Amino acid sequence: MQRHSATVQFHPATTWLAAAVGTGDERAISLAIRAGAVLFVAVLTAAASQVSVPLPFTPVPFTFQPVIVLLGAALLGPRLGAYSQLLYLAAGVAGLPVFAASATLPQGAARLLGPTGGYLMAYPAAACLTGWLASRGFDRRYVTAVAAMLAGLAVVFCGGVLWLAQFAGGLGMALRAGFLPFVLADLAKVCVAAAVLPAMWRLTGLGSRTT
Repeated sequence: MQRHSATVQFHPATTWLAAAVGTGDERAISLAIRAGAVLFVAVLTAAASQVSVPLPFTPVPFTFQPVIVLLGAALLGPRLGAYSQLLYLAAGVAGLPVFAASATLPQGAARLLGPTGGYLMAYPAAACLTGWLASRGFDRRYVTAVAAMLAGLAVVFCGGVLWLAQFAGGLGMALRAGFLPFVLADLAKVCVAAAVLPAMWRLTGLGSRTT
């Protein structure tokens, strides 16, 4: 994988545009691009929630959200990665239908207080950790990129399972309902996400950073 600096990187066309305007305009363009990137990842997270598979033995659905959270964090870095997930949660709290469909769990702020709330509330911390590791070079090799994403995935599972334990009747039941059915699939998704990371750099013009 190519080496990234700790500064924000954009497409050459964007760099040329920023250089063609004044300093104030350049700063505004940079801020707008950052805001757009945060919004883009938040929207992708919401879209991933709509592709969900409910399982009869657990309130936790199978979704592609965790891998979007981690891949977005590797692209955005720790701060913007966390912001993208805070924006996603804020949209959910505001009542927008951005959480996974459920016959029993409501949309809105009440979802965060339900059995799956721990997974959702762990997203910003997971994004921050994966983004922090990526900004320090973990995204430069496939194996370390996988490790960075696995660290974030561990945060998601820890937050989700510990919260679910309050509803499932203990930690053992929570592990059987919220960890064991998903861990192998999520490991596979992380391996794929790390493999497509260079393509996402080229597509979006984003790269790891300390922002």
